[in-house]
Amino acid sequence: SFPLMITDWRNRWNEDFPFYFVQLANFRTTVNGTSRNGGAPWAELREAQDRTQRLPNTGMAVILDIGNSADIHPRNKRDVGMRLALQALKKTYGLDVRCESPSFESMRVDGDRAVLTFKNTYGVLTARNRFGYVNGFEVAGEDRTFHYAKASMEDGKVVVRSEKVPKPVAVRYAWADDPDDVNLFNEAGLPAAPFRTDKWTSRTSGARFGQ
Repeated sequence: SFPLMITDWRNRWNEDFPFYFVQLANFRTTVNGTSRNGGAPWAELREAQDRTQRLPNTGMAVILDIGNSADIHPRNKRDVGMRLALQALKKTYGLDVRCESPSFESMRVDGDRAVLTFKNTYGVLTARNRFGYVNGFEVAGEDRTFHYAKASMEDGKVVVRSEKVPKPVAVRYAWADDPDDVNLFNEAGLPAAPFRTDKWTSRTSGARFGQ
């Protein structure tokens, strides 16, 4: 796994060197995985990358907003490099810069609404469209069936609801191989990291290399 590789390299060099990496961009894979067609392998890999940050002296750049659905290698290298540089400037060189993407912190259910809070907002979250709605959210009830959701911001939180889910149990954001409509950003201009609130069995659970 990725954390094991980083740990192995550090052991071999006998040094806890910084390790910064880029999360997978959006890309229309051959399976085009989503929550509604059996799962999204790339979303699950992004989740594994995110968890790698539990290792000390690591950092991740989120680039879901600058990918190319038809090209696995996004052409916008400048912003990718800038976001990685922010990680290094903050964590290696100690400069006072805002380097983190907003990430999920907590969820509470209020009737038919799921109310979400985020870390690393650096002020307030913004939705980059003219109507103020947040794209990319879906919600499920006890049946574990996900439906596209309406999401908006209220008092610095994201409120998610769907008429098809009167009692929300789980929320997912940008949970697809190719989430090409994400528009949730913090005040540093960095996109929110994809996430899920559930721990339900994933498509790649138990998979091994080469399978």
